[in-house]
Amino acid sequence: MIASLSGTVLTVGLDSLVLAVGGVGMLVHTTPGTAASLRTGQAADLATTLVVREDSLTLYGFASADEKTVFETVQTVSGVGPRLALAMLAVHTPDALRGAIAREDLAALTKVPGIGKKGAERLVLELRDKLGVVAGGAEHPAEPAGADEAWKGQVREALVGLGWNVKQADAALDKVAPQAADGPGVSALLRAALQELGR
Repeated sequence: MIASLSGTVLTVGLDSLVLAVGGVGMLVHTTPGTAASLRTGQAADLATTLVVREDSLTLYGFASADEKTVFETVQTVSGVGPRLALAMLAVHTPDALRGAIAREDLAALTKVPGIGKKGAERLVLELRDKLGVVAGGAEHPAEPAGADEAWKGQVREALVGLGWNVKQADAALDKVAPQAADGPGVSALLRAALQELGR
């Protein structure tokens, strides 16, 4: 099992990156927020999980060990695979997810594309005693803003990748566009768009 990686960021996508580790470029799938916080050429340390399938070996990377723990724990629920677990962490921080499950907040859980009311009820039932208590702490700080309107393309692509159609994504972009003038990063704008889509 590959539990962590340390190396230099070679490329960054919306929900993945390539990390140079010992001369090997490792493709790591991650949340849009984590990807947006990294820059080409910088050193990065990621907690990782290797998911083994018959036809693939896929690495998932996380900014913290807590994110990795939540990613692995939510997959103990039937019907939750790596992609859905990653979508949950794209929409909610680990503590927000713990809080939603502790409060049985189905509305918050169904904001994740791919989770309906029954799926949210199953998450609450099966994870209530597994995820632990909310540790407290603030949201991740916003990353530096990207150039001009580049954030729109990045956020739109991330939303479509998470399961919304282009029309829904564009409607959310229109609503969060005024916030872009304040200079939040792509990660913060994506989170705002996800909140709009969850209303």
